[in-house]
Amino acid sequence: MIEVPLTWQLAKLGLSISMVLGLGAIAVRASPRLAGLLAGYPLGTALALFFIGLEISPQFATQSAVHTLAGFTATMALGAGYWVAGRQPGVKGVIGGVAGGLVAWLVVSTLLAQFNFTRLSGTLVTLCTIALFSGLFRSITDVRIPASRTFSLPALAVRAALATVIIFTITSLAHWLPPAWAGTLAAFPVTMLPFLLILHLNHGAAPVATVIKHYPMGLGSLLSYTLCVSYTYSTLGLLWGTLAGFAVATLWLLGWMQLTACYQRRTA
Repeated sequence: MIEVPLTWQLAKLGLSISMVLGLGAIAVRASPRLAGLLAGYPLGTALALFFIGLEISPQFATQSAVHTLAGFTATMALGAGYWVAGRQPGVKGVIGGVAGGLVAWLVVSTLLAQFNFTRLSGTLVTLCTIALFSGLFRSITDVRIPASRTFSLPALAVRAALATVIIFTITSLAHWLPPAWAGTLAAFPVTMLPFLLILHLNHGAAPVATVIKHYPMGLGSLLSYTLCVSYTYSTLGLLWGTLAGFAVATLWLLGWMQLTACYQRRTA
């Protein structure tokens, strides 16, 4: 196993905390719907793939990214498992949701690891799954968090700590796992899962369900990002490849939000 410099570890720590706190601020000040879309923005996945490439090699990260494309299917399964098993309020609902989500993620991830995906097949699998879960989640009612009910500082600290632990776990396990499993782990909802836990504890199951409902449609930006870096890591390098991926993901997300806004105006 390669020894990871302290500066890289500190960078992972700072970036993980910043990403989770930013998503939490958006959810409270805007809406869980927007937070659900942004939960599909390449935050945790970008961080995981970047540090996998930095700590192991860009080639390994490129191979992992190909499997990450299909791994988003397991992430949606985690959301579905949480939604089904975590409908009760409080700690009991959180425990049930986490247990149901992780079981669903592990089952689907194990199934995906049996296949040798290409960029095309991995993308198609996730696109089909997006359509499936979007249909299944359509009946969920959108619920907005009251503006006065903000998250406490301890809750924010816990959420950031959980995301950091997940990032460090993923990048550490990648040293011991083949690209198929490393890529699937990179698709794990690093920022979304801690966000769901604190949202559930503070505001109940309803806004959690809203975030889960809109998460699949936000995955378009993640797919765009991952597909881009699977090409650019080997041609442009990790830094420029990452920036190119964020540019593509941002364009997709802005375009999707514009289309959604136009549709809502027409149906209003």
